[in-house]
Amino acid sequence: MQEQPESPFAPGLTARVELTVTDTDTALAVGSGDVPVLGTPRVLALAEAATVAAVATRLPSGSTTVGTRLELEHRAATPVGRTVAARAELVKVDGRRLAFEVIVTDGNEVVATGRVERALVDRQRFVERAVRAS
Repeated sequence: MQEQPESPFAPGLTARVELTVTDTDTALAVGSGDVPVLGTPRVLALAEAATVAAVATRLPSGSTTVGTRLELEHRAATPVGRTVAARAELVKVDGRRLAFEVIVTDGNEVVATGRVERALVDRQRFVERAVRAS
């Protein structure tokens, strides 16, 4: 049996990213609704950005991570001009699969919570496979 190389990742890695909501971030602008508040797709993108940042400094050369599963509960509306922060924590490593818990806040208010799963891939092979498939 071939031994698996040790993962460069360990549970507990974290990152925090912020976004000040602009008109281009609203549900109205991104097509996910008709109200001028932070749109769910932008909340999800912010959560993913936090997961990417959490492992960025540990990525092996030539590797990247790609999103594979997302679960988000968008709990509160955030108006234009407010700043939200997403904090991601790596909670499980299973081979190439990485599972994160994410919380998005607006000051002390929880805006969203969720789980994001990512897979470690060889960047070049991943892009070549995607191009061949199109």
